[in-house]
Amino acid sequence: MMWVTLASSAMAQQRSPEGLFKRWDKNGDGKLVLAEVPQRAQRNFKRADANGDGSISLAEHLKLFKRQPKAPGEVAGVNVLRDIPYAGTKNPRQMLDLMLPDKRADKKPLPVLVCIHGGGWRGGHKSGGANQIAGYIRPGRFVGVSIGYRLTGEAQWPAQIHDCKAAIRWIRANAKKYNLDPNRIAVIGSSAGGHLVAMLGTSGDVKELEGKLGPHLDQSSRVKCVIDLFGPTALLQMGEKQNAPTSPESRLIGAPLQSAKAKSLQASPLTHVTKGDAPHLIIHGTNDRTVPFSQSVILHAALKKVGVESTLITVENGGHGIRRAMTDIQVGLFLERHIFGNGNKLPDETVRAR
Repeated sequence: MMWVTLASSAMAQQRSPEGLFKRWDKNGDGKLVLAEVPQRAQRNFKRADANGDGSISLAEHLKLFKRQPKAPGEVAGVNVLRDIPYAGTKNPRQMLDLMLPDKRADKKPLPVLVCIHGGGWRGGHKSGGANQIAGYIRPGRFVGVSIGYRLTGEAQWPAQIHDCKAAIRWIRANAKKYNLDPNRIAVIGSSAGGHLVAMLGTSGDVKELEGKLGPHLDQSSRVKCVIDLFGPTALLQMGEKQNAPTSPESRLIGAPLQSAKAKSLQASPLTHVTKGDAPHLIIHGTNDRTVPFSQSVILHAALKKVGVESTLITVENGGHGIRRAMTDIQVGLFLERHIFGNGNKLPDETVRAR
């Protein structure tokens, strides 16, 4: 685990590794001693001090800072191919994990379920995706993909959506190699990941959000359907807390939201809603104190207004984070309808948080 992550994950994402080291190095001698390190990080001093000389050099700091989280263990019934570059770079954030079922239900090309992690655009990692969607991959009806993307400590909007779209293009370009169906790509994400999947679902016709990443620019970045779990949808309508310059939303934009309205609008799925958008399943808790429930209500209404099929599952008294078991049935039915062509439109529904 990263030295500065252990110290303060928010700080690590908000400042460069070099800048953090300089700020801690009070006497400017190019090394950190225990007294210079914030108290909350001192318990991790020894593991950062790789050579045991009682101080942390910049090289030791950077080595620990850049260490990636350990990949989780094997997933039963799923062959996970990790860290595949999709953008033509060696950036560890611009890679994806491909999840192939050990046994396919059909020899024909399988549809793809893409997972995009949350974490306020400043944290999180794709390595957890295999466990999150393995239940859909294991029966052999889907291939899974977990996308990594650049965080706000490295790059600001629209880097995040450029990365996600490059990953979708990679999937299409490699469909034949892995026996995938390029016309059936579903996306699922929670919180910041919910925001990014909604962006994929609504901005398929927005040229400036395509980016120029990767060798597959001839491929489409459109998706078949979207499962948005409590993601932000209208940044300028989130509230005073999110307008603060230190909020995750403002960090994404690179400025307080209200002082960068054009960019905040561009980064809002609501802005891009049009008739040809992908169907959405939106799930949100009414007591969410991180992303207001109203964000999902707004997007749901806008999609329906232009004739896009949208279903809103309201989790009464639910907070920011919903146990999957509560809505697994709805997610399964939604995928059955829009990926396999079976079943009727899901009605809006209210379920109780347990």
